[in-house]
Amino acid sequence: MRDYLLLLHDNPTQMGTISPTEMQAIIARYNAWAGALAQQGRLAHGAKLTDEGGKHLRRTAKGITAADGPFAEAKEVIGGLFIIKAADYDEAVHLASDCPHLETGWIELREVDPAGDE
Repeated sequence: MRDYLLLLHDNPTQMGTISPTEMQAIIARYNAWAGALAQQGRLAHGAKLTDEGGKHLRRTAKGITAADGPFAEAKEVIGGLFIIKAADYDEAVHLASDCPHLETGWIELREVDPAGDE
């Protein structure tokens, strides 16, 4: 089994119109999906990222700069992540295909390099 990273891309303007009741239903769908993966031994980690945007780091001639981002005008942000276990990309796509995130956003799927564990 290999680890695969699911980066959950969101349109930040879509969440502003969701009622608290709708938000609870969305959370319940994510919990059910992640719980099913966990029962199968396929979920390594999952987390929602904070809405504040974080920092963008860049090395320049003057050293490391840290800027706020993404900015309010950003068309999309990464709102969360999961790390799942799968035999290959085909299986990872299959496991991610019923993730509730695909109802409103899109998922970037990346294999975690096992060399990074050494």
